[in-house]
Amino acid sequence: MIEKNVKVNMVENGARMTAKLVQIASQYRSKVSIKQDSTVVNAKSIMGMMTLGLVPGQKLDVEVEGEDEEDAMDSIEMFLLGNKL
Repeated sequence: MIEKNVKVNMVENGARMTAKLVQIASQYRSKVSIKQDSTVVNAKSIMGMMTLGLVPGQKLDVEVEGEDEEDAMDSIEMFLLGNKL
């Protein structure tokens, strides 16, 4: 299992950013959870992710567990930091 605290640096609007993050997380077999304060959601669930209301500057705890966890974490972290995939 890998856990990281990541600051969101994306400049896209929240709904578009959320949809793209769900797409990225869904490419991997690993379980991906995102925590903000006391709320924990499955990063592969668009409905769950919408409850977070992602905005630039927000800090999230990302937890990835599974066979491809390193690749999944790298992709998710790059995306949240504003880097192109």
